[in-house]
Amino acid sequence: MDLSVLPAAPSLVPSQANVTPDPALGDGFRELVGQLGREITAPMTAALERVNAFATTGRMDRAGLRALRDEIEAARRLGLGAQQISRFASGRVRPQPERLSLTKTLREALAQRSRETASRGIDLRQDLNPAEVYIDASMWSALLQALLDWSFEHARSHIEFRIDVKPWPVHARLACRFAYIPADELPSAQPVPPAQQLETMPWQLLIRLARILGLVAQREDKDGDTQLTLEFPRTVTEGVTALATLEFDEPAVTGANSQPMVGRHVLVIASRRETRNSVRDTLRSMGLMVDYVSSIEEAKQFCEGGLPHAIIFEAALAGEHFRKLRADWSREVPTLAFIEIAEQGRELEVSDIGGQRTSRIGRDVVASGLPSALMFELSRDG
Repeated sequence: MDLSVLPAAPSLVPSQANVTPDPALGDGFRELVGQLGREITAPMTAALERVNAFATTGRMDRAGLRALRDEIEAARRLGLGAQQISRFASGRVRPQPERLSLTKTLREALAQRSRETASRGIDLRQDLNPAEVYIDASMWSALLQALLDWSFEHARSHIEFRIDVKPWPVHARLACRFAYIPADELPSAQPVPPAQQLETMPWQLLIRLARILGLVAQREDKDGDTQLTLEFPRTVTEGVTALATLEFDEPAVTGANSQPMVGRHVLVIASRRETRNSVRDTLRSMGLMVDYVSSIEEAKQFCEGGLPHAIIFEAALAGEHFRKLRADWSREVPTLAFIEIAEQGRELEVSDIGGQRTSRIGRDVVASGLPSALMFELSRDG
């Protein structure tokens, strides 16, 4: 990676609200690496302590097991965020804009993680007006997930999301507001210091993606509350019908390093080790966050903490129990994609039986067929 293209880590305070590209590297890059080390050390240290306690006592209750999983998951998300920062800053991929609904994509992202907000006790308040923009779909998805990671990490009660359109210039705006210090914990004798504790790795990823996508980002911190507003210069307005009327960057670079599905979460349900290994080798270069379980019951328990974007499953496991769970999951997140690995088959097949849509590939063509199936399913418009 050419380190000279990585911008310095930003530090936004109310008087420095507008985000502008900064070509400097030097200390900014070293600080970012140091920050990653500090943030990833905390959950991994806690996880190691739990493993050591288990090795000593031979016992771990369900609460301890859940805490261990959360700590490992936190470390993994930090690592994935760092990979994304490296990938987007390296210049290997450039935005490839398409027309998207801000309102729809935000609602889908919130629905995808509704179980997580419920488990955290976070109340989501939404005031979402219709708005469409031209933006790179993959990068926007990654930015949305970073925004949710950031707000979920710091919010102490509810989170407010608002979408509106500024009349002049006509720019769509997405605002996210929450309290990071409860009112009863605010210092009474002195002003609240700048909210540097908010500038964790999800924030670093979020703000860099906003830069690359040409968004105007403004964050205001006051009295324990923070509000981030993203403004979209490439907003669809009445009479705008073609992308050619806008000045976009060059087409996106494609190839093994483009990782078009970066930031998406996939659950693989496979009882056979060879299937899991084949899927793991195939998906390694796609920038996905992938989890593996070996049974439907394990999948049920896994999804109690939050649903992925796609589920890949062996056909042999798709019994009545799975069909009932799938119906429940799809009611909660209608965009949830399902890809079946069948015993035979050399082409991508798509079926829709009883309203349950499934893409199907054969076990022998996982390496060549699975990336295409995932691209097809995760890029569908609902």
